[in-house]
Amino acid sequence: MPKRGKKYLEVIKNIGLERQSVSDAVKVALDSSFTKFDETVDVAVRLGVDPRHADQMVRGTVVLPNGIGKEVKVLVFAKGEKESEAQEAGADFVGNDDLIEKIKDGWFGFDKAVATPDIMGSVGKIGKLLGPRGLMPNAKTGTVTFDVARAVNELKAGKIDFRVEKAGIVHAPMGKVSFGAEKIVQNVTAFLETIMR
Repeated sequence: MPKRGKKYLEVIKNIGLERQSVSDAVKVALDSSFTKFDETVDVAVRLGVDPRHADQMVRGTVVLPNGIGKEVKVLVFAKGEKESEAQEAGADFVGNDDLIEKIKDGWFGFDKAVATPDIMGSVGKIGKLLGPRGLMPNAKTGTVTFDVARAVNELKAGKIDFRVEKAGIVHAPMGKVSFGAEKIVQNVTAFLETIMR
């Protein structure tokens, strides 16, 4: 068994393994926080599925009612009037070939990317750079769309995407410790409802 620190061992004493409600579990998680920085509270849900079978692959998106407590920098690949639409919606970076060249040169100063379908041919050329970092726009997660304003607003408001990993577990951030129990419970509830759907 790995060597554990004093604070970890102290916290673990107060955590039972019996089933608890979401609100009780959140309270225990918040009470167990002992770091000096504002920690992120994550949730892990064991689904009991085998994602190797296509019909058991669980993935999707959810807009958390209270966000995740992090400012999300959104980049939009678009041209023409869609560029100004994205800027008005609050996108941090908007452009097309200029941004593609910048990314080819090694720049990744953004957290999420959105693209209009008409520019995906060009964006596809940097797929090998964006894909491994989880930044590739994708129609399934609503980031390839002509409704760029909506996509930007949702991402800024705390939209997260989730995907089951090979052990059949879904992990996702639910906010910061400083949110308090009520806001985190609201986020967890919205997340679980989306997974159940």
